[in-house]
Amino acid sequence: MSRADTELPGREEGLQLLRGMQRIRRFEDRAAELYSAMKIRGFLHLYNGQEAVAVGVLQALHEDDAVVATYREHGHALAAGLPMGEVMAELYGREQGSSGGRGGSMHIFDAEHRFYGGQAIVAGGLPLAVGLALADQMQHRPRVTACFFGEGAAAEGEFHEALNLAALWTLPVLFVCENNLYAMGTALGRSQAETDIHARAGGYGIESTALDGMDVVAVAAAARAAVTGIREDGKPRFLECHTYRFRAHSMFDAQLYRPREEIEAWKKRCPIMGLRQRLLAAELATEADFAALEQDIEAEVEAAVAFAEAGSWEPVEQLASHVMTEREA
Repeated sequence: MSRADTELPGREEGLQLLRGMQRIRRFEDRAAELYSAMKIRGFLHLYNGQEAVAVGVLQALHEDDAVVATYREHGHALAAGLPMGEVMAELYGREQGSSGGRGGSMHIFDAEHRFYGGQAIVAGGLPLAVGLALADQMQHRPRVTACFFGEGAAAEGEFHEALNLAALWTLPVLFVCENNLYAMGTALGRSQAETDIHARAGGYGIESTALDGMDVVAVAAAARAAVTGIREDGKPRFLECHTYRFRAHSMFDAQLYRPREEIEAWKKRCPIMGLRQRLLAAELATEADFAALEQDIEAEVEAAVAFAEAGSWEPVEQLASHVMTEREA
């Protein structure tokens, strides 16, 4: 599906989608700067380029729906409504962070927003999403669980087990594959015989769709249709969003496996610039609107950094709390 095939929303929704993506982009760029300054340590996987997927999908959910993400989850967390300051504080390892500073970049969690990680294990979130949906079904709660994962997860056993059970038990799960072509550092075509990931969902009888994950309008439309279908019949749905990460797999990655020309070609399809150009062409927004948006976002990001900087470390005497061990007999 091309961008010309998707109908633009009105001015308000268009600017809302743009704001959502730009908030993520600026947050991630600032996180990279802070990592280089050694303010943030540990692993850091950035979401630049994939913003349309998180923003497009999560606008279709209700507040009491659940979200399960991967270790590249800052964008999902922000799109799900987690306070930016708490997400940044988590990256800093401060106790004011969304996971109390114990999870860091890869394990963002917020029960209040029903945001269940942040899963460091590839495909680890898939069975968790099925379990959450099963609990909602058994308790007769009209909720949807959205589960994000990369195409690399499709090579794991949990992928097949989760899709099988979701279809077998008719569970309200929206599976969202963010296919950025490389998993960690190996091209999809070099590691998996079937590169059409959504076709595998069809093998389990799950209604599936492949779409342009660089087009937030297309993602939003597909997500709304899928979530509406889930709410109507309780059956799972599957979206494969073709996207691309503009930065390396992580801050430790020299990304020697991707041609520079390929990266630059994908950057020309930037979801943020694409939406801006379409809003301008349709006379739904102006450069002044964009400037005001960027100013607001810059202030929000800097406030989040200040919040994290002012945060405190967990007291040493509390480090053993929430640590479970087996008691000796």
